[in-house]
Amino acid sequence: MSTATLPEGDWIRGISIRQPYETCILAGAKTVENRPGRWRTGWVLLHTSKTVDRAALRIPLIGRTIRDRQLVTGAVVGVAWIIGCHQDPEGAPLCSEWAHPGAWHLVLDDVQELPLPIPARGQLVPWKPTPDLQERGFQQLPAFRP
Repeated sequence: MSTATLPEGDWIRGISIRQPYETCILAGAKTVENRPGRWRTGWVLLHTSKTVDRAALRIPLIGRTIRDRQLVTGAVVGVAWIIGCHQDPEGAPLCSEWAHPGAWHLVLDDVQELPLPIPARGQLVPWKPTPDLQERGFQQLPAFRP
């Protein structure tokens, strides 16, 4: 398997997201991730936290989206491009059925799922993936070009 030539330096971050929300992103349905603060645009490794929001499994929108998909936890499972980050004005309609009022909305695009999850630790805040973790992920996406 060939390895993509990737840029050097500080160009990618990791983002940890609880299940089942991460699986909704990988399925292509959830294009907005809610966060308490602003994030910069750019590439992120998608990491699943070790916990599952069990109450969310009863939400019909989520149930339909994740049907027959495995809820991997504690691993990097993909990569995505944050194309924007905004808050919807108070009283205005939300930008997505996935958006929460008052949260910062990270708008995700070009989501690519890894064929094999990579066990890893993450954080709620943006975190810097190790070079080894980046290499292991991008070996699974040989056509990836940032």
